Formats: sequence, C-alpha cells, structure tokens
Amino acid sequence: MTKREGIAVVGTLLVDNLYEISAYPAEGELTQIRAVSLACGGLVPNNGIGLKKIAPDMPVFAVGKVGADDAGRYALDTMCAAGVDVSLVKVVPAERTSFTDVMSVAGGQRTFFTYPGACATFGADDVPWDKLTCEMLHLGYFLLLERVDAGDGLAILKEAKARGIKTSIDLVSENSDRYQLVLPCLPYVDNLIINELEAGKLAGMETTEENLPAIAAKLLDMGVRERVIIHQPSLGLCCTREGVWTLPSCRLPKGYIKGKTGAGDAFCSGALIAIAGNAAPLDILELAEAAAVASLTASDATSGILPRRELLENIRKFER
Repeated sequence: MTKREGIAVVGTLLVDNLYEISAYPAEGELTQIRAVSLACGGLVPNNGIGLKKIAPDMPVFAVGKVGADDAGRYALDTMCAAGVDVSLVKVVPAERTSFTDVMSVAGGQRTFFTYPGACATFGADDVPWDKLTCEMLHLGYFLLLERVDAGDGLAILKEAKARGIKTSIDLVSENSDRYQLVLPCLPYVDNLIINELEAGKLAGMETTEENLPAIAAKLLDMGVRERVIIHQPSLGLCCTREGVWTLPSCRLPKGYIKGKTGAGDAFCSGALIAIAGNAAPLDILELAEAAAVASLTASDATSGILPRRELLENIRKFER
C-alpha cells in the first residue's frame, strides 16, 4: 500500500499581471501605471509555493490545467523552481492559460479582471487519482470554477475521502446567493478555511465579529468534519467540537503593507502546515496569521513568505 504524505493543491491555476497604479480613474479618465510585474496566481500556485516556503521538506503536488503557451510555461517553471511537484498539471494545447489583471493602489484597494481560460474546464476527470499520493488535499476556488461548482467539486471531495485523504476547501468572496452550491460539499470537508464574509454567507447569518463563534459552530453542524477556521482583519478563529479559540491580529507599523494580493491564501497555507503537524488550535491560528502578515511585505502572493521558524519569530515582534 502506498504511503500517503504531503499536500495536493487542486483547482485554480493562473498568471497574475500586476499593475500598480497611482489612483483609480473615473470613467473616461486616465491613470498612470507606476510598476508592472508578473506572478503566478490562483489557489494552486499561491498555496503550493506558500506551503513549500513555510515547510520546504513537505511534499506539495499541483493539480490543475494550463495552456501550452508562455504563461503556462511561466507558471509551471515558477512552481517547479519553488519545489512544487508539477507533474500532475495538465497542459492543454487548444486552450489559453487563465490570467488575471490586478490593478492596485500601493497599500490600498485592488481590482481584478480575470480571463477564465484553461481553468474554466477543470473538473473531477482532471485529477489523476492513481498518481496522487498526498495525505491532504486542498481544493479551490469554489464560486470561480464552473465545473467544480456544478458538482465536480463534490465528486473530488467524495473521492478524496473514499481514499482516506484529509480535505480542505477555499472559496472566492462574492455578494450572491451562490454559496448554496457549496453546502452539499461540507460533509466531505475536514477543514474549512475561509474569511468572515464567506462564513456568514455559507451559514446564512449576519457577519459580525460577535457572531463569528456562532457562525463557525453552525458550519460544523452543517457537516464540516473537524475544523472551521475563519480569518478577518481583526482576528482569527478556530472552531472544533471541543470549543472555540480566537487570536487577535497583530498591530502592524505604518508602511508595513506593500500589497494584499494572496494574503488569504498565505493564511490558509500556514493553517494547513500547522494542521499537518497536528498543532493545537491557537498554534494553527498563529502560524496562519504569521504567513499572512509576511505575505503583506510583497506586492505578489508569495514572495514575502518565509520558513516556519522565521515566520513565528517575525510575528512575535508585534503587539496584538
């Protein structure tokens, strides 16, 4: 019997074209682009590279689709250079690699324009189960991948559980009633790691800081198997059937934040590494926040992330 180890990151795989602008223009007006950069984006690169940077010895497997184009080669080369196993990523000659144009004011608001590309057709039949030897599988983003939302996400999670693989999922935030598409998946999710808006929408409850424990408890009642982890600017929360733990956020000095792209993914990467190590709830939250805080020091999603020990040393310098 094959020994299972490591984490597979499954789903959205794209390239981010990052544009730093001086200000958002009104309709018909012009604004100056001050800096341009290229980075991998989506759950698969963001979490895959983040996981390897936090825990270099952890096997990490990428599962997704790219086109046979320069963007696809860039994404695969970037992940491979970070130590992510990209052998299970499908390269589809007839499709273009998915991409997102990210417009951001330094330290402030971001706007995203995305082209679905190869990711749009990603589904359960793109997961090479017989070659996948992971212990944990992280799937996302729900509400962004059409086939995943239409039932393939549920099929992937069911198959993972049937094979004895621990599961977790991630969503994209949107103001809609489409969160109901995710509800049938919850009984097959071991670790639900989401932000406060997504948690409130999933639970059908008003999102306030005071409500977060009740929201998390309801999501457990709706089927989540082990943990509901919620992150918001003021705190992180971990809820299990044994109780609820919260960790207030750090006070960051002025000028610390260089970009917010991928901070949620970084939080998730830290949480997954801690969960893989059977950490206690507060330790899960601390490593998750440490990864998110470090990611804020760079304009892209992963450049600021450090190895686990350095992340914890860094975050413990700040007051809460």
